[in-house]
Amino acid sequence: MTLYWILFIGIAAISWLVSNNLKNKEKKYSRILLESERTGKDVAEQMLRENGLFDVKVIVTNGMLTDNYNPATKTISLSEAVYNGTNVFSAAVAAHETGHALQHAKAYAPLKMRSALVPAVCFSSQWVTWILLGGMILMGYGVRFGEPILLAGIGLFAVTTLFSFITLPVEIDASVRALKWLNNAGITSSRNHTAAEKALKAAAYTYVVAALSSLATLLYYVMIFLGGRRN
Repeated sequence: MTLYWILFIGIAAISWLVSNNLKNKEKKYSRILLESERTGKDVAEQMLRENGLFDVKVIVTNGMLTDNYNPATKTISLSEAVYNGTNVFSAAVAAHETGHALQHAKAYAPLKMRSALVPAVCFSSQWVTWILLGGMILMGYGVRFGEPILLAGIGLFAVTTLFSFITLPVEIDASVRALKWLNNAGITSSRNHTAAEKALKAAAYTYVVAALSSLATLLYYVMIFLGGRRN
């Protein structure tokens, strides 16, 4: 267990550093204005048009870093700062989310897998904590059916861990599509394209840390299960 806690604290610290790095990149690259003065909305809509996607809407949403693409409604939601921003960070984020729309249109396999897991992940997020807690308590008191309950909870948590890892290629591919298009379309230039790359790389690190954190937590519950069986 000591090794787990060292790992857990290490990942928590890295997670804080990565999150703080993303916020700093947002502040830094939001100051670098696009020569074309295009807003995030303009960037997303142009990228959609040039890729033949005319059934995807670009809307504004509240909050910071709340940008996302919803394949069910074919909607790209951009936070106010990105939607109205005329800077490198806004362009990079808008193009990244549009990259997800392109993935959807081209039936990108990892995105299809992630979408298929959404119902299971939603179910798991509602019940997994209670099932894991119930299983651990029952095993602690030596109740026989505590083991299968905890094992079921571990199975549900494993689904969320799998979802986190499938998310990685989805996010990386969307960034690759975004950066390639931004460069080819002339939205970014030789002077600011590197900034767009660094902004999206900083965002990608958050998904890597989330996946590793989920895996570490899953292993923790597995260790509890195995330790309870030995006892």
